[in-house]
Amino acid sequence: MLAITVMTENGQRHVRATAERLGELVHRIGGPQDKFLVVQRIPDLPDVFVQVWHETGGDYTLEHRAGAPDRHFQVRVDAPEAVVAAMLGWARHEDDWDAGLGWEPLDLGPAPAAAPELDPDDRKQVEELVQGLLVGGYVTRAGLAEAAEDYLVSGDDRPVSPEQARQLVDRMWLERVAEQAGWEGETDPERLTRAFEALETAGITARENFACCRNCGQSEIGDAGSPGARGFVYFHTQCTDSVAAGYGLMLLYGGFDGSPETTAAVGREVVAALAGVGLATDWDGDPGRAITVTPLDWRKRLVG
Repeated sequence: MLAITVMTENGQRHVRATAERLGELVHRIGGPQDKFLVVQRIPDLPDVFVQVWHETGGDYTLEHRAGAPDRHFQVRVDAPEAVVAAMLGWARHEDDWDAGLGWEPLDLGPAPAAAPELDPDDRKQVEELVQGLLVGGYVTRAGLAEAAEDYLVSGDDRPVSPEQARQLVDRMWLERVAEQAGWEGETDPERLTRAFEALETAGITARENFACCRNCGQSEIGDAGSPGARGFVYFHTQCTDSVAAGYGLMLLYGGFDGSPETTAAVGREVVAALAGVGLATDWDGDPGRAITVTPLDWRKRLVG
């Protein structure tokens, strides 16, 4: 897998796509609502990306940006193979990935003016919100900026502009990226993901940071996995907020047949899967009681 996220015009998001999948997506574009791809690194970095536009019957417009507006370049190529080769080289951090193509600077006009400083009290409140979401680790940069912009809205009063939100989020995002660069080895959230992947393979729908609350999660989890799944396990965004604040992680689980016996059996499988990756749980076998994963060192690496 590649350390990239591929986003398509039709709203699909492919996290850690393989080289083969990236090639398929490039060859696919051209039709209605599916004419471009944007590829970002993991973790996402502000204004660092490569993207392509193509309409059936025309050339491919390939662009890349490396931060500042004067580091944005464009080239037209006539075949998808050249696009795939360049994108793969970029994703793999190859030194000469952009060689052999006639790149030209893309003039985007003057850079936007710096946003005015936020009111100190407003900034403190928004920073606290963003910090919690950053530690949780599931929200994209775009999602964080939207949350920051909307947080203090009251009627027609919008104290945080889109540009102020973006600048604040980008600063805090890069600080978190620098912090996680010092983390070594597998983290507890990555162990959790491994356990969930094993459960998914075993026929249990397993979802992280799923839905906004228990009521929504219970009503939506049935449609989230394969039709043949025996049961489910998930935690919702309020659970994520709790673990990011230093508490244990509550897991909700059950059997799709609704019986206590199946629910208890699913609970035992969840506990065993977590134990298999080195995570401890607090659960007495009661199918009416949630499973708590604790203690946890919640260092969730950002994706974006």
